[in-house]
Amino acid sequence: MYRVVLLVKEIKGNCPVYRVGDKIVLNGYYIDSKKSSNICMHAFSATLTFLSAFAHGSSAVDLGIGEEDDVGYLKCPDPGPPYTKGGTVLFELRRELKE
Repeated sequence: MYRVVLLVKEIKGNCPVYRVGDKIVLNGYYIDSKKSSNICMHAFSATLTFLSAFAHGSSAVDLGIGEEDDVGYLKCPDPGPPYTKGGTVLFELRRELKE
Protein backbone atom coordinates (compact mmCIF):
# COMPACT_ATOMS: atom_id res chain seq x y z
CA MET A 1 0.00 0.00 0.00
CA TYR A 2 1.29 3.46 -0.90
CA ARG A 3 0.73 7.05 0.13
CA VAL A 4 -0.84 9.07 -2.69
CA VAL A 5 -0.64 12.87 -2.77
CA LEU A 6 -3.28 14.58 -4.91
CA LEU A 7 -2.11 18.06 -5.86
CA VAL A 8 -4.42 20.62 -7.47
CA LYS A 9 -2.48 21.47 -10.66
CA GLU A 10 -5.03 23.48 -12.62
CA ILE A 11 -8.55 24.89 -12.34
CA LYS A 12 -10.68 25.92 -15.30
CA GLY A 13 -13.62 28.06 -14.25
CA ASN A 14 -14.40 28.77 -10.60
CA CYS A 15 -14.01 25.99 -8.04
CA PRO A 16 -15.54 26.93 -4.68
CA VAL A 17 -13.41 24.33 -2.83
CA TYR A 18 -9.88 24.24 -4.25
CA ARG A 19 -7.08 26.59 -5.20
CA VAL A 20 -4.01 25.64 -7.24
CA GLY A 21 -1.46 24.08 -4.88
CA ASP A 22 -4.00 22.53 -2.48
CA LYS A 23 -3.38 18.88 -1.71
CA ILE A 24 -5.03 15.79 -0.30
CA VAL A 25 -2.92 13.05 1.26
CA LEU A 26 -4.24 9.50 1.04
CA ASN A 27 -2.17 7.40 3.44
CA GLY A 28 -3.02 3.79 2.75
CA TYR A 29 -6.68 3.37 3.70
CA TYR A 30 -7.34 6.83 5.12
CA ILE A 31 -7.13 10.50 4.26
CA ASP A 32 -4.62 12.29 6.46
CA SER A 33 -6.84 15.19 7.53
CA LYS A 34 -3.97 17.05 9.21
CA LYS A 35 -2.03 17.22 5.94
CA SER A 36 -4.99 17.65 3.58
CA SER A 37 -7.15 20.45 2.23
CA ASN A 38 -10.92 20.12 2.35
CA ILE A 39 -12.31 17.32 0.24
CA CYS A 40 -14.98 17.88 -2.39
CA MET A 41 -17.27 14.84 -2.36
CA HIS A 42 -17.95 15.15 -6.11
CA ALA A 43 -14.28 15.16 -7.08
CA PHE A 44 -13.40 12.45 -4.58
CA SER A 45 -16.21 10.11 -5.62
CA ALA A 46 -15.23 10.51 -9.28
CA THR A 47 -11.58 9.62 -8.60
CA LEU A 48 -12.03 6.92 -5.94
CA THR A 49 -11.87 3.86 -8.20
CA PHE A 50 -8.58 4.98 -9.76
CA LEU A 51 -7.20 6.13 -6.39
CA SER A 52 -7.80 2.74 -4.82
CA ALA A 53 -6.10 0.85 -7.65
CA PHE A 54 -3.22 3.35 -7.76
CA ALA A 55 -2.69 3.18 -3.97
CA HIS A 56 -2.67 -0.62 -4.14
CA GLY A 57 0.11 -0.72 -6.75
CA SER A 58 -1.43 -0.44 -10.22
CA SER A 59 0.69 1.86 -12.34
CA ALA A 60 -0.66 5.10 -13.77
CA VAL A 61 0.38 3.82 -17.20
CA ASP A 62 -1.66 0.61 -16.84
CA LEU A 63 -4.64 2.60 -15.53
CA GLY A 64 -4.43 4.98 -18.48
CA ILE A 65 -4.04 8.08 -16.29
CA GLY A 66 -0.38 8.93 -16.88
CA GLU A 67 2.84 8.30 -18.75
CA GLU A 68 4.91 7.37 -15.67
CA ASP A 69 4.18 4.54 -13.25
CA ASP A 70 3.98 6.74 -10.13
CA VAL A 71 2.42 9.94 -11.53
CA GLY A 72 -1.12 10.22 -12.86
CA TYR A 73 -3.77 12.82 -13.58
CA LEU A 74 -7.51 12.91 -12.89
CA LYS A 75 -10.21 15.57 -13.17
CA CYS A 76 -13.34 16.29 -11.24
CA PRO A 77 -16.60 15.85 -13.20
CA ASP A 78 -17.78 19.49 -13.13
CA PRO A 79 -17.53 20.72 -16.74
CA GLY A 80 -17.40 24.40 -15.73
CA PRO A 81 -18.42 27.31 -17.95
CA PRO A 82 -20.44 27.63 -20.05
CA TYR A 83 -22.29 24.58 -18.71
CA THR A 84 -22.09 25.20 -14.95
CA LYS A 85 -21.00 28.01 -12.65
CA GLY A 86 -18.35 25.73 -11.15
CA GLY A 87 -14.99 24.71 -12.46
CA THR A 88 -13.06 21.66 -13.44
CA VAL A 89 -10.07 20.73 -11.28
CA LEU A 90 -7.08 18.79 -12.56
CA PHE A 91 -5.38 16.69 -9.88
CA GLU A 92 -1.85 15.34 -10.17
CA LEU A 93 -1.48 12.06 -8.28
CA ARG A 94 1.97 11.18 -6.96
CA ARG A 95 2.53 7.79 -5.42
CA GLU A 96 5.12 7.45 -2.65
CA LEU A 97 6.21 4.74 -0.25
CA LYS A 98 4.44 4.99 3.10
CA GLU A 99 6.53 6.33 5.99
